[in-house]
Formats: sequence, structure tokens, C-alpha cells
Amino acid sequence: SSEVLEAIENVIQGVFQSLAQRKAPVLTMANRADWRNIEFKDSVGLQMIPRCTTRQIRSDCPQSAKRFALMLKILSMIYKMVQSNTYATKRDIYYSDTLLFGSQSVVDQIINDISCMLKIPRRSLHVLSTTKGFVAGNLSYTEEDGTKVNCTCSATAATVPSNVQGIKNLTSGAKFMLIVEKDATFQRLLDDDFFNKVSPCIMITGRGIPDLNTRLLVRKLWDSFQIPIFTLMDADPHGVEIMCVYKYGSVSMSFEAHHLTVPSIKWLGLLPSDLKRLNICKDALIPFTKQDQNKLESIQKRPYIACQPLWKKELEIMAASQLKAEIQVLTSLSSDYLSRVYLPNKLQFGGWL
Repeated sequence: SSEVLEAIENVIQGVFQSLAQRKAPVLTMANRADWRNIEFKDSVGLQMIPRCTTRQIRSDCPQSAKRFALMLKILSMIYKMVQSNTYATKRDIYYSDTLLFGSQSVVDQIINDISCMLKIPRRSLHVLSTTKGFVAGNLSYTEEDGTKVNCTCSATAATVPSNVQGIKNLTSGAKFMLIVEKDATFQRLLDDDFFNKVSPCIMITGRGIPDLNTRLLVRKLWDSFQIPIFTLMDADPHGVEIMCVYKYGSVSMSFEAHHLTVPSIKWLGLLPSDLKRLNICKDALIPFTKQDQNKLESIQKRPYIACQPLWKKELEIMAASQLKAEIQVLTSLSSDYLSRVYLPNKLQFGGWL
């Protein structure tokens, strides 16, 4: 906490020095939206280069003066929380003055900017994000406040903890971890008692694009148990994008890649090549939109695809067919095909990339 307080004090000192010299204060940070500031490392994923281009938030420019003021406001709130060892969610910060902030997304962006500017992970700033992910299966742990969570003997999923850093006493007999893209598929596997039938496993869903806590939990479980991690995604560009976020990270959070990525994650399904192999009826597939086309082209150009020749092939199959499929397409074969046939066969015979 002293490191956080000192980092904030240095920023404020810089503001005072500028004012003393009759200059307009400026906040400077790495430009985290620029691919030129990103390098790809096999062992980490996407990470920010040491000497990257910066952007400035000026106090004397009409376009950025308000953002400058909001950053100082949130910095002062973080400073007080770290001093008093209290925590707040991003929603708490937004609702402390909705008129001033204008929208939740403004608060979210500013907090990420502050984390990047101070070079301090967001959870060390005492700001918690609201969790939307779920975890189920062969896992138990103790939350920071002492609450014991046992996912093993529960028919319902537990919410991913809002302070992943604080969980301890993690125990599991799981043989693998399965990251499921969508809540509906996750719930279906839960109803089918999948994590007990095949072999003990841990299931996680970020319910679409994963929030920070879900990504932190996947990383923490990997560090704790070192078991294989598989992903179950829709066979579409959006599903591939989500899988890449878990595996390699995102451009906007590349400054925190070391805590968030698990480059050993494997693509289990739904593979574009599975659609032909399983004779899925063409009528059950969905034609590409222009948005799908653009997303796929952007993924194909990314640095990590070059070192994944098998992934590259699957993306080429998708591009050639101009068709996509949701995991639910497997129900056209039989209602429990996913949990009874597809996943057990894939896991037994090594059908992952």
C-alpha cells in the first residue's frame, strides 16, 4: 500500500510543480490502445513493450480538461481507500457522483488508465470490479473474509470471487479445467452433472467476454494446480476472440499480462473442422455477417496466429465456408450429445489444438 500511496503522491507532486512554474499540468501514460506498443511473447501472450508511445491528458485542452479533473478525483478516492484499507467496486465509484462521471464506462476506462499510468495492478488500487463469471466442479477454497466455498458437492455454480487475490486454501482433485464461453452451455453441462461423470474437473464461464476476476481466477487455478485447461467456444470469430483473451490477453490490458494470461490453454471445440466431421446439416449453420468477416480478418493478422499453424487452418476453414455455428448446434444430433458423446470423445482421444 505504501507503494501505491507514493505513486499517487508523485503524480500530484508533478501537478503542483507544473502549477508552480505556471505551466498547465499534464498526466502522461502509455498508449494502451496502440498495437505498436504491444509485443507477443509465447510464454506471456500480449505484453506492453518497455519503451512505448505515450499519450497525454492535458488540463489546458477543452477536449481533455474534464478527463484530467476526473482522473484527479478518482486518484483522491483511491488514495483515501488505500490509506484506510477499505475497498469499493467500480459501480460504487460511479454511483458516488453519477452526474459528475456521466457513465459507468467513463469510470471503468479511467481506472484502467490510472492502473496503467501508475504501473500498479488494478486490485492493488483497492478497486474491485463486479463479477459476472461462475465456477463449478471439483474445487473448494476460502474467501478473504473467511467464507468457505465448496463447489464440489453443489448442483449450482458459485460466483467468481470479487477479490481473487484474497482467496486461499484452494483444494481440488480435478484432472482438467474447462472454460465455457456461454452461460447457457455452462448451465446445461451443470444439469448433466458433467464434471462428475467424465472425470473430476473444474468448469468456469465468463459468460461471454470475461471480466478481470474470471481471468484472474483462471490464472490462479493454473498457478495452483497446473492441470490442462481447455476451452469450449462457439465456432465463430467472436468465440475465437474470447478464447484468445483467456490465452494471450487483450491489447487494452497488456500492461497486466503477467497476472492474466495462460498461454498453455488448448482449443477443444467447437472446431470449424468438427462441423464437417460430424456431418452437421448446413441449414443448422449461420451465414457470416460483415462484422464476422472483419473480426476474423483482424484475428488472422495477429502475431500469435503465426505460431499456431493448426489454429490457422481452422480459421481458414471458417473463412472459406463463410459459416459459423453455436455450440448448441450439437443438439441437432441429440439433446445430450455435447456432454454424452462430444466432450468425452474429445478428452479421451486428444481432439484439441
